[in-house]
Amino acid sequence: MRRDFACAPIGAVALILMMSPARAVDVTFAGFADFRLVAPADERSWIDGGLGKSRYGEGDSNFQFGDAYGQATVLLTPELVAVAVARADDTQKDFILPMEGWLRYRPVSTTRWRWSLKAGAFHAPFSLENSEVGWTSYWTLTPSAINSWFGDELRTIGGEGTLEWRREEGTLSLIGAVYGWNDPAGVMMADRGWSFDDRPTALFDDLREPDATLILFHRPYPDTTLIFDEIDHRAGWYAGADWSDTDAWRVQLFRYDNEADPAAHKGDYFAWRTDFWDAGFSKTWEEFTLLGQALTGQTIITPFPGFTSITNFDSAYALIGWEHDDWRLAARGDLFRTHANGDALLSENGYALTFAASWLPKDWLRVTGELLYIDSTRDERLIEGLAPNQADTQGQLSVRFYL
Repeated sequence: MRRDFACAPIGAVALILMMSPARAVDVTFAGFADFRLVAPADERSWIDGGLGKSRYGEGDSNFQFGDAYGQATVLLTPELVAVAVARADDTQKDFILPMEGWLRYRPVSTTRWRWSLKAGAFHAPFSLENSEVGWTSYWTLTPSAINSWFGDELRTIGGEGTLEWRREEGTLSLIGAVYGWNDPAGVMMADRGWSFDDRPTALFDDLREPDATLILFHRPYPDTTLIFDEIDHRAGWYAGADWSDTDAWRVQLFRYDNEADPAAHKGDYFAWRTDFWDAGFSKTWEEFTLLGQALTGQTIITPFPGFTSITNFDSAYALIGWEHDDWRLAARGDLFRTHANGDALLSENGYALTFAASWLPKDWLRVTGELLYIDSTRDERLIEGLAPNQADTQGQLSVRFYL
């Protein structure tokens, strides 16, 4: 990745934060620090080069610094806002790294129509689950498989436009984006498969590839892979629609295609042609909220002439949440699978169950207990001398202090 360009959105926002403008601006800061007591899963986590599906696994300590986020929002004018987000985590390449940095221009409108433009580095608007500061989950510690993957491999580094049609019944939003620097997206889906983690990748961080995959393809290990990099100099895109109803329900549909050339490479790092359909739904009534999301797609690589590897991937989840006074309770079920035509060892299927309870007695405090059970079958585990089917349980007690 051209570090200078990728830094530009972050640097522009930082410059705006430090300027002394002629008019007063509205500057707000938000963030938190998260500390955890963890009962890790038995299998070695993918973060440490294993094939475990959870964030914490074999060898991880029971006491963890989850992470810390800081977010600065600057309202420059009623139409123009700047946002910068950074994350601290001792498992990243550097302890503090930027996650997002963007500007949005949205003119004031007195008609039914309103438009906006957004530019920089930011999360695509695919998640109904991760709506809190730092793109974290409102209901659980660990997001669904779908939103875990979005955090691991996807980031919009480019521009996004939105056209809103506001009616008494609700608002219809048409959204489209053009971006770059995300050509490797899909490599972890193919080599690792689905995972469940609340550790989205920072802009200048890399991801650990599974040791088993490197052994399979006769490559040295341990090794990492780039995620936010431009390899083929072709822009990707996504487009979709979002309907938010005044009767407290919402539905959205998106198409994503990074348009990568699957034969393009930069040294040992390849572009992965990744595309998918994504659909989401939410409904709130009284103290209950229902969330659902489904995704289906594929990622393709052609590492040498005459050979093409295609990995098809699918996942869906449903979450029911209950909220009353200082308490939030949530239960979620996930289904996931991949099918690789290049090597059956890299295919998988599984399901997961998540239960979480959060207590928020103060504005600055959130205490969350979570139990995550994952049952998955992946023949690649045979390379590590493990049975293809593994059932793992991860427990966490989080204490989160907000600014």
